[in-house]
Amino acid sequence: MTRIIMHGCNGSMGQVISELARQDENVHIVAGIDLSGNKNNYYPVFNSVAECDIEADVIIDFSSAAAADKLLKDAVKKKIPIVLCTTGLSSEQIESIQESSKKIAILKSANMSLGVNTLLKLLQTATKVLNGADFDIEIVEKHHNRKIDAPSGTALALADAINEVLNNEYAYQYDRSALKEKRNKKEIGISAVRGGTIVGEHEVIFAGVDEVIEFKHTAYSKAIFAKGAISAAKFLGGKEPGMYDMSHVIG
Repeated sequence: MTRIIMHGCNGSMGQVISELARQDENVHIVAGIDLSGNKNNYYPVFNSVAECDIEADVIIDFSSAAAADKLLKDAVKKKIPIVLCTTGLSSEQIESIQESSKKIAILKSANMSLGVNTLLKLLQTATKVLNGADFDIEIVEKHHNRKIDAPSGTALALADAINEVLNNEYAYQYDRSALKEKRNKKEIGISAVRGGTIVGEHEVIFAGVDEVIEFKHTAYSKAIFAKGAISAAKFLGGKEPGMYDMSHVIG
């Protein structure tokens, strides 16, 4: 059985993961971490991993970018692997994650959904076929009105997957309002929409001459991310130090 510390346990995703974990006989959340204190009756809650005195195999993090630095420091000190799901991380924090992965196993993913990670692979195949065929690439992402970062980490991951095939030669264009010029061929447009209770929607558009190809993923429930995070935790427990992602989980 995989013993999990839920970092950000009182947040919306932390609560969903906690509920699904109770239904999975192969995992057990032994403790939670949240600054807002204990809000459940299923496991003890601590203010930090450093304060937690319960042994665990892996940490699932769905908190905030502001909490990432201390989490990495505490996890490295206690040698506990991390499934890192928090988005909106700075370039300095990304470097810190890379450095920490030399000491513990870290699985970092902007999106834990099996569907989204399948989409990443499909987009790379499509880009190989369409590259050089005069297709413009645009990404539109939609989320609820409480999401802080924009564009979403998933939108950037989709763009990065496409750009990898294009030898990272394309620039990302986030806003056209100040531009008074035609679209640059070597760019990927990324637009963010915030409203209501949209869980998550990502659309990738390949717009060519007289034809348009669209790839779309819609999340109707946060449960898809929770299931992915639990699967990642099962995979990561006991792994050697290094960087991992969902492609290692889904094979």
